[in-house]
Amino acid sequence: MSSRFMRLVLFFDLPVIKTSQRKAYTKFVKDIKKIGFYMLQESVYIKMCLDSQASNSTINKVKDLAPSEGSIMILMVTEKEFSEMKVVCGESISDVITTSDRVVVL
Repeated sequence: MSSRFMRLVLFFDLPVIKTSQRKAYTKFVKDIKKIGFYMLQESVYIKMCLDSQASNSTINKVKDLAPSEGSIMILMVTEKEFSEMKVVCGESISDVITTSDRVVVL
């Protein structure tokens, strides 16, 4: 994959004390999954985008979906940077493709 491919790493910390907050949390997670994010670990989701323009469009969608309370951050990294991520503790998730090869045989 060329370096134009980007990964968006979405970090969030949303309150879930009240029933309304739990509903907002659940809705937010469902909505970000609908636009292509998948879970890397708890409260950390990722999405691959073709270029920075597609990444910016996705960021604007997340802004529209964001609940009124909590903290949401997005980090944009190149596919090459993402593929060089090291697992320090625990196991690597096998369904996450972390290679810069053009063809991946599953």
